[in-house]
Amino acid sequence: MRRSLRSALLALAADAVLILVFAAIGRASHKEAVLPGLLVTAWPFLVALALGWLIAQAWRAPIAPVRTGLPVWAVTVAGGMVLRGASGQGVQLAFVIVAASVLLLLLVGWRAIARLVLRRRPAGV
Repeated sequence: MRRSLRSALLALAADAVLILVFAAIGRASHKEAVLPGLLVTAWPFLVALALGWLIAQAWRAPIAPVRTGLPVWAVTVAGGMVLRGASGQGVQLAFVIVAASVLLLLLVGWRAIARLVLRRRPAGV
């Protein structure tokens, strides 16, 4: 598998796992069972994540915090909220603020850390 394709698939997997973590933490913090309802909570954001990847063409620079991370984050939050509302799940202002903040930290944050680590690594390693 080409290195660029592998990098893109790993980045997409990281984003999806972080959205599942976000949903699991949210469910647990509200004293809801994590596993039975995890996908009910996460699916709107996972679908929006896929859309964000397409819009941002994230496979071209999968770990770029600004070029990829910010648009993927914005589409994931906005699309996730629209899908939550359309499916009858709550979209209270407090949740929007928390979700936007946490997903910013997760979806852009891991890319910023990866970028720093890769820049500090000696060439050829």
